[in-house]
Amino acid sequence: MTESIWITGIGLVSSLGEGPEVHRAALAGGRPVVDATGFAPYPVHPMPALDLDRQIPKKGDQRQMEPWQRLGTYAAGLAIDHAGARGLVADMHLVVAAGGGERDTRLDEAVCAEIARLPAEEGAKLLNERLASGLRPTLFLAQLSNLLAGNISIVHGVTGSSRTFMGEESAAADAVRIAAARLADGRSGDGARIALVGGAYVAGRWDMLLLYAASGQLWRGDWRPLAERAAAGGGIVTGTAAAFLVLETEGHARVRGATGIARLGPVRTTAARRRGEDSAARAAAALAEGLPLRPGYAVLSGATGAAVPTTAEDAFLAGLRDRGPAQGPVRQTADLIGYTIEAAFPANLALAALAVQAGEAPQALVTGFGAWRGEALALVEAI
Repeated sequence: MTESIWITGIGLVSSLGEGPEVHRAALAGGRPVVDATGFAPYPVHPMPALDLDRQIPKKGDQRQMEPWQRLGTYAAGLAIDHAGARGLVADMHLVVAAGGGERDTRLDEAVCAEIARLPAEEGAKLLNERLASGLRPTLFLAQLSNLLAGNISIVHGVTGSSRTFMGEESAAADAVRIAAARLADGRSGDGARIALVGGAYVAGRWDMLLLYAASGQLWRGDWRPLAERAAAGGGIVTGTAAAFLVLETEGHARVRGATGIARLGPVRTTAARRRGEDSAARAAAALAEGLPLRPGYAVLSGATGAAVPTTAEDAFLAGLRDRGPAQGPVRQTADLIGYTIEAAFPANLALAALAVQAGEAPQALVTGFGAWRGEALALVEAI
């Protein structure tokens, strides 16, 4: 990077509520909000109550969005306001991490019930017929991942370049990495030096819960802290969250008189095969080479709770303690807000920025070990 990058705005919404103060207090000793019955046997961290009109004033805009799009658009507006950047949205670049839209679960259930009574060959034929005739054409449009970016542009007027990344946690980490790199080395093309980057995820979705359950990764039963879940064989508790950050070059922020929350240091990503020697722990260790860690640095861990990546992250952090400077406290943010998929990495960066701004540590290392694939590290430092 050729110029320092500041985080000047945070838009953070989770099951705990909205805004920096709510989440700063939670870091100091808050308790999670858990829905243990709505999607039993899978506990989730639910959507908080929001006054959507504050950030999405038109009811028509609200109605045409799915819940995760409303949540992300709302958080994006919070970030813009927090940065005092409403007058800069025309030149603001937008980088979003997003998953797919919500499925028509009633149709899914009806089709599954029908084909369960048929032989495999007949069931496959019926499945094709039902999908061809039952799905509304508009449903495909509503599921487009880049509609979150489109809604942010429409509602908040963010009309710089726009990019959407897919790929769960890796998408979010790469979104932050690429946004920061483009700002720092001038690759934005038109000379703009400010960007809005983030993602959103709603945990209360049967389609996604069943997807993760099919892989054996979800925790079943009463909520327990991540460490206890890991000791019992591992398990993910998903969380509802949206997190957006306003990033800008230090020079741009100083010229407009913006107050930086924290400095964003190196952001590094990779994707180990997680087989044999190409392990997640080894991949993360390679990412950590040359990181300017300082004694007493804190760790904001993106551990998911899934057995394999959580064990790998523990091994990686133990290696850092053995070889590097003295390590400060390690905080597993999934204990507070759950595992928030595309929102996880920017949410953890936001929490790290709030922690260093409050003087809890001079520096924070943010980790991201995806449930299936993807490793990421970032440094956040006090200004």
